[in-house]
Amino acid sequence: MRLTYFGHSCFLLEVEGARIVFDPYLKDNPHGRIALAKVPCKWILCSHAHEDHICDAVELSKLHGAKIVAPYELAEYFDSQNAKALDLMPGGGITLPWGRLDMTHAVHSSALELPGGKSRYMGSACGFVLRSEGKSVYHAGDTALFGDMKLIGRHGLDAALLPIGDRYTMGPADAVEALNLLRPKLAVPMHYDTTDKIRQNPHAFAKSALAAGHTVRVMGAGQTIEV
Repeated sequence: MRLTYFGHSCFLLEVEGARIVFDPYLKDNPHGRIALAKVPCKWILCSHAHEDHICDAVELSKLHGAKIVAPYELAEYFDSQNAKALDLMPGGGITLPWGRLDMTHAVHSSALELPGGKSRYMGSACGFVLRSEGKSVYHAGDTALFGDMKLIGRHGLDAALLPIGDRYTMGPADAVEALNLLRPKLAVPMHYDTTDKIRQNPHAFAKSALAAGHTVRVMGAGQTIEV
């Protein structure tokens, strides 16, 4: 497995037989804008409907012929935009030719942001556990700390991608508590420093996590690691 970080909550995971983008925020990502043509993929996983997690989903899907996986209401919206979509709900999953994808609970909201300051409810927010090549990666989406993270990690996790920005998600202290429940081999912080409201020091988080017995890798935008 190869994991590339694009900043905020956007990652590319490469497994045998598939290239999978999580929460596509590419063209206007403050961490490093990147053209959609440079991120070929066949699967796009969207954790909820907020703009900073889906803004490039439809265009990326149409450009590369990728299928978007999202909670039911959001998947229906993508269908209405003539994008290929596959609907799941937290607690459910699907076995695909390249592995297993399970949708998890997340404590957050999900709404499309419409012109004029209005919004359209989009059902549940979620996270994802992806298993392939004998390894597993958990992308938590936007979420608060919740006790059932212990269940998400019960079969073992090779990597956990966790928000640390605070204000709208877990902050660093709660993210360390999340690691105490999940017990992944490696954690990668996400969803921080995109705006002034979510400024955090990821290296301070890594230090706190290490003191609690966890390994954290702070990734820069465009950086790739092996999982």
